[in-house]
Amino acid sequence: MSTAPPAAGTARLGRHTEPIVAIATAPGRGAVGIVRASGADLSTLIDALCGRRLVPRHATFGALLDAQGAAIDQGLALHFPAPHSYTGEDVLELQAHGGPVLLQLLLARCLEAGTGIGLRLAEPGEFTERAFLNDKLDLAQAEAVADLIDASTEAAARSAGRSLSGAFSAEISVLAERIVRLRMLVEATLDFPEEEIDFLEKAGARAQLRELEAAVDAVLARARQGALLREGLRVVLAGQPNVGKSSLLNALAGAELAIVTPIPGTTRDRVSETLQIEGVPLHVTDTAGLRHDVDAADEVERIGIGRSWEAIGQADAVIFLHDLTRRGQPAYDAAEREIEARLPPAAALLHVWNKADLAPGAAGLPGDALRLSARTGDGLEDLRRALLRHAGWQAAPEGLFIARTRHVLALRRTREHLLRAAEHADQRDAALDLLAEELRLAHQALGEITGAFSADDLLGEIFSRFCIGK
Repeated sequence: MSTAPPAAGTARLGRHTEPIVAIATAPGRGAVGIVRASGADLSTLIDALCGRRLVPRHATFGALLDAQGAAIDQGLALHFPAPHSYTGEDVLELQAHGGPVLLQLLLARCLEAGTGIGLRLAEPGEFTERAFLNDKLDLAQAEAVADLIDASTEAAARSAGRSLSGAFSAEISVLAERIVRLRMLVEATLDFPEEEIDFLEKAGARAQLRELEAAVDAVLARARQGALLREGLRVVLAGQPNVGKSSLLNALAGAELAIVTPIPGTTRDRVSETLQIEGVPLHVTDTAGLRHDVDAADEVERIGIGRSWEAIGQADAVIFLHDLTRRGQPAYDAAEREIEARLPPAAALLHVWNKADLAPGAAGLPGDALRLSARTGDGLEDLRRALLRHAGWQAAPEGLFIARTRHVLALRRTREHLLRAAEHADQRDAALDLLAEELRLAHQALGEITGAFSADDLLGEIFSRFCIGK
């Protein structure tokens, strides 16, 4: 007899048959708190906590009972029988007063009453994971649940709501259907070569591929916008000491976040703040001034400069701030060139000349140079618009959906496979088997977005980032 342990997927599936319970509201005090349970049959739990049958999908007010039949609290109980519930299983929601101790008492009572049915504490995201596994939500919609909770701007919240309602999934589904139709034609021709059908000509495969590529490009462009809305842009303020980086951070934030003095080297460590421009989150980091003569700095400043370079290496955009009042000084200009040579080529680089109020007549700058005064605020709007352009942001059209980096990457792979498929189709003696394989891979990459093709480890990674109770 084999003694090998069950496969990870089998063990994972087994856990999904166990009833679960958790506090579904945020930690801390509140007017109302919710304890939520989900499982195949929660009648035992309902009888123990409520002492009566509940009318499905109706709120019932009454005592929530302890093991001796005394009231823990007066509240509302709602029963959603399977399959008409969030998870697709029986769901019980107990709405009580929102005290942390009270909710812990209710949770402990649920676990006690549910011992016989194997009730356990839910893991992070497990309710939504069950909704996905029971076909209540696809994977993109399930992720939108977390994105809606985590949204840091109004635009992100609205876009996450549209994704949750299925707007993004619907576009992916249309693309998948078009790829499937093309796959069916190609594979049918492979199955019946004796028919000698000139497939590529009669079925218009080349035209269909071109149209598919254009459609994927359109969705990809919108997905990139949605990913930017969700994840924001990491912006680092870099430059020599005393060029006005901290003043610029304060000006962008509209608050005194960083200490500003005329003493070079005042900023010794990173200071970060999340702002928003047209609904796009910007995670702006002020860094210690960069010096070419690092050895001359003290130990604390050297550590700060090292952290500055680390932040620059992780940035999506770097604002290289210059001091117009020191421009033309040999030592200053030499240090500028040395710092620019070390900046990573991958990040978008914006050259910004500060202190325009003190050097209004500076000449010799490029015509499109960004000049501003962090002290007076002149030029800040131009900088904000430039940041959005460098991020690839376009004015958000109504109907934009939220997206994640993995969605963008999956769409890029889909496009790459369609391009390879088109190359095979354009050959004089088209290799239909290779064309069919590229279409299959394109279809698979697209399916990863909605979960049609998903590995267990991917699901575990996605849902582990949810809050408990959701």
